Amino acid sequence: MNDRNGNVQLDERAMAGVLYRYLASDHGRLDHLLEQAAAKHGGIDVESYADFRKGLLRHISIEEKIVFPAVAKCQGRDKIALTDRLHIDHAAIVSLMVPPPSLSIIQTLKSVFAVHNPLEENDGGLYDLFEAWVGADIHIILEEITAAPAVAVLPHNPKPELLQLAKQAVRRAGHEFQE
Repeated sequence: MNDRNGNVQLDERAMAGVLYRYLASDHGRLDHLLEQAAAKHGGIDVESYADFRKGLLRHISIEEKIVFPAVAKCQGRDKIALTDRLHIDHAAIVSLMVPPPSLSIIQTLKSVFAVHNPLEENDGGLYDLFEAWVGADIHIILEEITAAPAVAVLPHNPKPELLQLAKQAVRRAGHEFQE
């Protein structure tokens, strides 16, 4: 449909669920890459893990820089407990991206995602709330999300103390590190 100036207008009914679908399908893509990374017999598929890591950091950046601020704006800057919880999980997840990959880290990530992703994807979760609160600005937000740049990814740091810090962040978020 076009407006009176000839600009294409997106039908709001056609847009319903588009933010949810974009973000949830990205979870699926990341889950698949993580599975591929762990599927290498006798080790980790480093290329799949690198793709997973880049994609995960971009996904978290989108949530932290676009989704959470949009939710806060729609809520009159009041924080909701759900975003507080997700911030803590994001800190734990990002800390797991610092050390070199291991099967323990991959199993821990899967365990965290099993709790974290439903908080975003389930009925009444973050993505449903986000989409409901965004309302008519949905197409603007979708453009922001799809245009979000890749995040600069530093090399892994093998210092043992960084793995210990990651384990602490995982515990602080209420999860267990899978040894």
